[in-house]
Amino acid sequence: MKEIRTFTAVQLAEKIKQKEISVAEGVQASLEQIRSVETEINSYVTLDEEGALKQAGEVQKKIDSGELTGPLAGVPAAIKDNICMEGMLTTCSSKILGNFLPPYTAEAVLNLKKAGAVILGKTNMDEFAMGSTTETSAFGITRNPWNLNHVPGGSSGGSCGAVAAGECFYALGSDTGGSIRQPSSFCGVTGLKPTYGTVSRYGLVAYGSSLDQIGPVAKDVTDCAAILEAIASYDSKDSTSLNREDTEFTSALKDEIKGMKIGIPRDYLGEGLEQDVKTSVLAAAKALEEKGALVEEFDLSLVEYAIPAYYVIACAEASSNLARFDGVKYGYRSKEFEGLHQMYKKSRSEGFGPEVKRRIMLGSFVLSSGYYDAYYLKALRTKALIKQAFDRAFETYDVILGPAAPTTAPEIGKSLRDPLKMYLGDIYTVSVNLAGLPAMTLPCGLDAKGLPIGLQLIGDCFQEKKILQAAYAYEQTREWKSSPAAEQGIKGLKEKNMFQSVSEQEVGA
Repeated sequence: MKEIRTFTAVQLAEKIKQKEISVAEGVQASLEQIRSVETEINSYVTLDEEGALKQAGEVQKKIDSGELTGPLAGVPAAIKDNICMEGMLTTCSSKILGNFLPPYTAEAVLNLKKAGAVILGKTNMDEFAMGSTTETSAFGITRNPWNLNHVPGGSSGGSCGAVAAGECFYALGSDTGGSIRQPSSFCGVTGLKPTYGTVSRYGLVAYGSSLDQIGPVAKDVTDCAAILEAIASYDSKDSTSLNREDTEFTSALKDEIKGMKIGIPRDYLGEGLEQDVKTSVLAAAKALEEKGALVEEFDLSLVEYAIPAYYVIACAEASSNLARFDGVKYGYRSKEFEGLHQMYKKSRSEGFGPEVKRRIMLGSFVLSSGYYDAYYLKALRTKALIKQAFDRAFETYDVILGPAAPTTAPEIGKSLRDPLKMYLGDIYTVSVNLAGLPAMTLPCGLDAKGLPIGLQLIGDCFQEKKILQAAYAYEQTREWKSSPAAEQGIKGLKEKNMFQSVSEQEVGA
């Protein structure tokens, strides 16, 4: 079973197609690893073993009959718990949605099922995707498979942790300000945030509607390209969905980047960036240069305004989107209250966690009379200026290269003590969402503590193929190993004295 887990999603699908491995064997390999490590990693909120094995039988029949021939047919996957699946708990890792069973399935998941995916379950996340560490979940923290004392990043920490620990072959996450790319960096996996509108948001529980985007988390660039090809589609149920014709993303997987122009923003290499991260990112740039790319530094400008603009816009949209959770139609309702208004107040105060409340209050404040012009409209104008800065950069460069995060994964408990510092950790990722651009993260090294470092590649709108091509070319220059949890299980991690018990009080629960 361990040998099966070493395959990428595309490799496993090929083995299944050649009848060397059955779909059920692939599913059992993932379930066996989940049973082995899940008690410590805590990547899953909901696991559907019986349903996964039933799906495996159905998918196997379609593969055997020739109905399913794609590059993902029969491969076990996991879905972030803010993406709806009919009849399966979708909690957003929040007490307020702890009993919510959606009556429909998200379009992205339907597309995966059409491609022959076997869904194992739903992965843990920061509550309503608000956080950068997966510590704000109402269902316990997720730990990093490289070192159990460290966070996996967030908000898609469960999806990235599951892929890194070998608990699934790939997963879907959502990215509002770096929530796929940052945890992919921390967990040593590959994550892709597509151009806004490429993947339908129908069935994704909204956080910031103008920023949210579903994307893949996988072991390598080939997997990400194949998954994006499967989930990208026009959807009339999503008013922001794009009708794109250039969705053959696997055609970009060429080890040829001669003449490609790659820009590195000087603003991304300044104060706050850890030396190990900087060294690894610049070494990756050098490797691309040696393959024929033209690499140079440039001034992007407006970088320091991205964090305040993002948090004003995201919190304003969250304040509006989360108003629907009031204890009336679905979700948690307080047991004791007098009158309608008290039911609203008590249900929301008991159902939401501290970080969600903080962002709702901030969003309500910037949208309030007297502050709307001073904060929200100014943030929207700043967003437009940031998009213009990227437009100017892409007149010269094919791809922008930089770090995914200023540090490697912090220790559990440290980020929640200083929310502002946690917000500043998103400095390299939020601009991409503000401008609606595609970007991806892939591993480029380890720091002195043995924690993964992520390289981020950013493209212009609709230019996923360019970043996939650059990422694929870089991937050919380095060897990458799996996390200790995937290689040796929890026993191996503990034997290395990497694990210490962390109390709930320490992580601010």
